[in-house]
Amino acid sequence: MSGGGDRSRPAGGAAPGSRRDGPERLRVVLADPLEPEGADVLASEPRLQVVDASAADGEALADALSRAAGLVVRGATVVDEALLERAPGLRAVGRAGVGVDNVDLEACERRGVVVFNAPTGNTRSTAELTLGLLLAAARRLPEVDRSVRAGRWERGAMAGAQLAGRILGVIGVGRIGSAVAELGRALRMDVLGDDPYLSPERVAELEAGGVRMTGLDELLAGADVVTLHVPLTDETRGMIGEAELGSMRPGSFLVNASRGGVVDEAALAGALREGRLAGAALDVYEEEPPPPDSPLREAPNLVLSAHLGGATPEARRAVAVEVATAVRDALLEGKTAGAVRAP
Repeated sequence: MSGGGDRSRPAGGAAPGSRRDGPERLRVVLADPLEPEGADVLASEPRLQVVDASAADGEALADALSRAAGLVVRGATVVDEALLERAPGLRAVGRAGVGVDNVDLEACERRGVVVFNAPTGNTRSTAELTLGLLLAAARRLPEVDRSVRAGRWERGAMAGAQLAGRILGVIGVGRIGSAVAELGRALRMDVLGDDPYLSPERVAELEAGGVRMTGLDELLAGADVVTLHVPLTDETRGMIGEAELGSMRPGSFLVNASRGGVVDEAALAGALREGRLAGAALDVYEEEPPPPDSPLREAPNLVLSAHLGGATPEARRAVAVEVATAVRDALLEGKTAGAVRAP
């Protein structure tokens, strides 16, 4: 039900209007669409009242938030100071996804609101898309498709590159980066990794699994393929710019399925035009969708996707269940383990 409707499922068959529909239940507002599997995690708990406001207008959403203890969003709803002011009783926010770019973490912390994301649900889907983008760029599949559809047969000009025996450089070896490294090893690629935030124990595990951990400069200079798996922060914004692209091997490839803004798009388009890179593939952008005047639209040897990393039904269901479980447990049991930010 949209427009502020109550999706709750009272236990024991209690009818709407019964005591279990009373004000003692904690309200959780779904500000963006959430898969039924995730909503059911919340609605099956008789101590919670779930309000689906994903299709609500501003006034209806504000009314729903006025009594909310929990809030679940995807990427459309911005959780900022203005929204938090409309939700004075808010205790937990769940972002159904990995990134929390649309959540003001400092404002939430000031107001005592714990923030969760869903870091594991879309791991496999995003890793698989990364591999797909890499294969599409290395074998020039979009160009080949257009050529054959136009009646041409340009086998020699579009042979592409084999990945086996090449070096894969993974920047950010967290859950998704580790999964990409695993896929690279399955393709018989050597793997370099860079991640300054890993514990020594995790570094040892990765190296035992065939990932040689290096610094960023060594990775860029030594890899035939560079793939990014980092959040967008002040530190990572523009981390791959003109200088970094210039330090990559001639004829190498770049793939970004993490966050728009970590790659300087104008610099990447220039490197592709000048032939310094053999190709690139992007699933994320500084502005989504890229504006009509984006230099990426005319860049050669560039595969463009539409932020599809975690868009598979399997990933969306897993993410919904993960974030709903975290919000439920925080509200009912006070659990904050795994929170992105906790007061």
